[in-house]
Amino acid sequence: MINSSTDAMEIKGVLRTAIVVFAMLLVGCGSPNSSFAKRTEVIDHSGWTTLLKRHVQKDGLVDYRGFIKDQAALNAYTDLLSDNPPADSWSDSDKIAYWINAYNAFTVKLIVDNYPVKSIKDLNPALSIPTVRSIWTKEWFQIGGEDFSLDQIEHKILRKEFNEPRIHFAVNCASISCPVLRAEAYIGDKLNEQLTEQTRIFLADETRNKIDSTSVMVSKIFSWFGGDFKKDQSLIEFLNKYAPKQIDEDAKVRFMSYDWNLNDIE
Repeated sequence: MINSSTDAMEIKGVLRTAIVVFAMLLVGCGSPNSSFAKRTEVIDHSGWTTLLKRHVQKDGLVDYRGFIKDQAALNAYTDLLSDNPPADSWSDSDKIAYWINAYNAFTVKLIVDNYPVKSIKDLNPALSIPTVRSIWTKEWFQIGGEDFSLDQIEHKILRKEFNEPRIHFAVNCASISCPVLRAEAYIGDKLNEQLTEQTRIFLADETRNKIDSTSVMVSKIFSWFGGDFKKDQSLIEFLNKYAPKQIDEDAKVRFMSYDWNLNDIE
């Protein structure tokens, strides 16, 4: 004769055991991102520096054919980025450096994977809508098991989470008018110095900005992201911190056209 109360107790015991085992599996294996959360050390960006020194000229133009020859090393670095997103314990400087490097490395990878192209805009979908549907909004790589786009790095992380307008002179969009690709990786310990130098290099470059005391023609970056530069200051006050010449407070500001041709050496 079947003892229903005993059977019920046994079933409950089995269920409790299953729940405990399942919970242990969740802790041990976790979600796709759990293993990443355990990695708190700041990653080594020296591999990216090696590639940049090898394939970025003094004028900032990029040898994409050279990157193609070093594609295995480039992919190894982007894989390192994908597998090691910033941990909460990282300093803001280390996080910013990581995300700038990620933006630049994945942009280079994008060009290398589709080379030859005349412009990064050639990779836009047939029906392209700025900020909505473009190569920048396309989720085509992963970081920490999450699908990512270049726009997500620039606008939802760098611009949204950090009050640092100088990042605009560090991220490189693979185009002639974009601030030049720095020939070394960004690292937290040197980030302020690197961003300051990048900003000064950009403003002193007369192919991208023409600055006089009474009249300035600056990159459209200052128009597109004007709010980033005018927090608690005017645009001219920001420019005067880094420009090669001091600009009058009432100087007229105009914006230069933007050249989207690829920043290739040829």
